[in-house]
Amino acid sequence: MPSVSFSPTAFMNRMLPKPAAFTPLALIALVIADAGAQQLPPVRPLGAVVAVSKDGLGAASAARQLPNGKVLVNDINERKLMLFDADLSTFTVIADSTAATGNAYSSRAAGLIPYSGDSTLFVDPQSLSMMLIDPAGKMGRIMSVPRPQEANQLIGGPNGTPGFDGQGRLVYRAAPVFRPSFVNGQIKLPEMPDSAVIVRVDLATRKLDTLATVKISKQKINMSQDENGRMTVTTMLNPLQQVDDWALLSDGRVAVLRARDYHVEFVSPDGKVTATPKIPFDWQRMNDSAKTAFLDSSKVVMEKMRTEATARLGATAGGPGGNVTIGGAGGPGGAMPAGGAMVFSMRMDGEGPARAGAPAQGGQQQIAIPPLNFVQPSELPDYMPPFQAGAARGDADGNLWVRTSKNVNGGPVYDVINAKGELVDRVQLPPYRFLAGFGAGGWVYMSVSDGKAVRLEKAKLR
Repeated sequence: MPSVSFSPTAFMNRMLPKPAAFTPLALIALVIADAGAQQLPPVRPLGAVVAVSKDGLGAASAARQLPNGKVLVNDINERKLMLFDADLSTFTVIADSTAATGNAYSSRAAGLIPYSGDSTLFVDPQSLSMMLIDPAGKMGRIMSVPRPQEANQLIGGPNGTPGFDGQGRLVYRAAPVFRPSFVNGQIKLPEMPDSAVIVRVDLATRKLDTLATVKISKQKINMSQDENGRMTVTTMLNPLQQVDDWALLSDGRVAVLRARDYHVEFVSPDGKVTATPKIPFDWQRMNDSAKTAFLDSSKVVMEKMRTEATARLGATAGGPGGNVTIGGAGGPGGAMPAGGAMVFSMRMDGEGPARAGAPAQGGQQQIAIPPLNFVQPSELPDYMPPFQAGAARGDADGNLWVRTSKNVNGGPVYDVINAKGELVDRVQLPPYRFLAGFGAGGWVYMSVSDGKAVRLEKAKLR
C-alpha cells in the first residue's frame, strides 16, 4: 500500500454532499483515492476584455464567433438576431420583429445553433421552423423542427445548449413526460418527473436515439377544486436541488455532469460511455442558518421574476392554437391582484383560449394560482450543490466549462475541464457577467448590464 498523507479536516471537506457512515476498510480506500486525486487549481481572473459593443442590447443570450471573426448574437429581449464585426463596433440586423429586414423574429424566444460547416440554424419555436444562416449572415433555406412538440427545447438556457454532433445529428434535452388527465371533468395531475433524457435526432430520417438520462429539478404541485369549479394550484418549490447537467463538446461527444459526486460521463457518437474520477471541488456545508438565509433570498428573487413574467405574458400563454389564457383578476392583461394570485382559465373542450376571469361554464374551468410556496429549510441539502441546471457549456476548443456555485466578489467561477476529464483551470468572470459564447482560439464572449442596457464583451481566456 502506498504511503499517503492524511488530513482529517481536508478529507471531511471533500466528502460527498450527503456523507454516509463508512466502514474502516471503505475509509482507507477513500483516503487512498483522495491522495491520488487531482489538485484543486487556484481561481484566476479571465483575461483582459479587448472589445465592447457600443450600442446597447436587450439581452445577449447566445453569441457565436464565425471563422471570419464576426459574431452572431441572439437578443431574445429585443427579439433581434445581429451580426457584429470582429471588434463589436458595428452590426447588421439579420432578423427582427418588424418588416425592416424581411426576416421575422417571432413573438417568443428563439434559439441559435451552430450547424454544418460555418452555417448556423435560427430556431423559431412559434413557426416550428429552422432557418439556415450562411457565414455572411444571409438567411437561406428553411426546414421544419424535427419534433414539433419539443421546439421550445431547442432554445437553450436551463435545459442545456443544443448542437449537432460530428455526424450531423441534432442533440438536445427532451422535455420530461408530464401529461395531465381528466377524470369526471376535473384535471388530475400525475407525479412530477424527476428525470429527463438527452436525445439525438437525424434530420434526414427523423430517427431519435436516447443518449443519457439526467436528474432534473422536481417540484410538488397540488390542485384542488371548489364547488363553483374554480381550481387552486399549489406549488411547493425547492430552489436548491441536486440536478445533473450536460453539454455537447466540439468533438461531437456529450458530457453529462453528475451532481451527487461531481464527475463527468463522456458519451461518444457511437454510444460508448466513459466516466471520469470525481472532479475536485471545495464542498461548502450548509448549516440551518445558511439554509434559512438561502430560502429568504430565493423568495425575493423568484417572486420578482414571477410578477414580471406575469406582466409580460398578460394575455395568451398558449400561443397559436393554445388553450390557456393568463391575466389578472380583471381579465386578460390585468394587474396582479392583491396577494399575488393569478386567474388562469382553461377550456376542457379544446376549442381555443378561454377568457381569464370568465365564469366556469360550458366546460371551462378557472384556476387561481396563489403565491409561491417554498420547502422547509430542513429539506435543503447539507452541502451546496457544485452547480445548477444550465451550468455546462462546451467551448470551441474541446473543453467543458461548468459554472459552479462559487462566486468571488460577485464574479461567477467556472471550472474548465479538458477532453480527458481533468480539471485544468478555474476561471472567474468579472462581476455581474454572464457567459454568452466562445470563439476558437480561447475567445470568450460575455453579456453585462449597467442597469440601463446590456452590452457584449469579448475577452481572451488568458
